[in-house]
Amino acid sequence: MDLKFLVVDDSVTMRRIVVNSLKNLGYNDYVEAGDGEEAFAKLQEDSSINFVITDWNMPNMSGLELSKKIRSTPEFENLPIMMVTTRGVKEDIVDALKAKVNNYVVKPFTPQILKQKIDQILNNL
Repeated sequence: MDLKFLVVDDSVTMRRIVVNSLKNLGYNDYVEAGDGEEAFAKLQEDSSINFVITDWNMPNMSGLELSKKIRSTPEFENLPIMMVTTRGVKEDIVDALKAKVNNYVVKPFTPQILKQKIDQILNNL
C-alpha cells in the first residue's frame, strides 16, 4: 500500500523531525499542515492522503478536535490517525482513544518507535 501522510504540527521543527523519520523509513509522500483547520482543508482537497500524523496541542483546532472531525466525516472515518504528543498521562491517552485515534506516540520518539506504531496501525486495518 502506498502511503501518503498528512503531518500536522504547529511546530515547523517537529514537522521536520516527523518528515525526516518518515523519509528514513522509506516514506517520501507527504503534505504538511500547521494546525487542525489547515489539515482538514488539505484532507478535503487531496483525496490521495491516507494516513494522518497529528500533534495534540495546536492553535485553531487541536489534534483531538481534528481526530473527532475526521471520525465524524463519512469519507474519512476509517483514515488511520496517529497522535504524536508530549501528553503522556493516562487520561489524555484515554481521551485520544475515545476520539478513535489508531495509535499514540509520546515525544520524544525515535524513527524506530514511529515505524512500530505505523506498522501496528497498518496491520490492524
